[in-house]
Amino acid sequence: MKALTLIQPWATLIAIEEKKIETRSWRTLYQGELAIHAGKKIDKKICDQEPYKSVLAAHGYTADNLPTGCVVAVCTLLDCCKIFYDEADRVSRLMDFGCTKIEGNELAFGDYTDGRYGWKLHDVKMLTEPIPAKGALSLWEWL
Repeated sequence: MKALTLIQPWATLIAIEEKKIETRSWRTLYQGELAIHAGKKIDKKICDQEPYKSVLAAHGYTADNLPTGCVVAVCTLLDCCKIFYDEADRVSRLMDFGCTKIEGNELAFGDYTDGRYGWKLHDVKMLTEPIPAKGALSLWEWL
């Protein structure tokens, strides 16, 4: 199974299904099962900002109890779409069949700069017990 390492709190935001699109500067052609790995680093400053703080708190998390160095969820990577800024509507959108508009917490939880990529995640399943694992850059093989 392919895996993707993310800094916290983004790995947990995906695991708790509050973040459904992962934004990257690079594109992937891969589609299929994907493990979400929480790296060892936590951006504690962002964890104290809204909407991060309240969303994490609603699920019992703070910067002090986020899991690190482990796989926290598995999901399906459905598609990788280029991000563009729609001047007419003044919103970021994914270049997919529905020209998906990005808004709300999803917009706050990603970097939707024009020209980046949105990885559409589906069927996220948070693991009841995170599985310790050493992460890596890019997509990597887990299990």
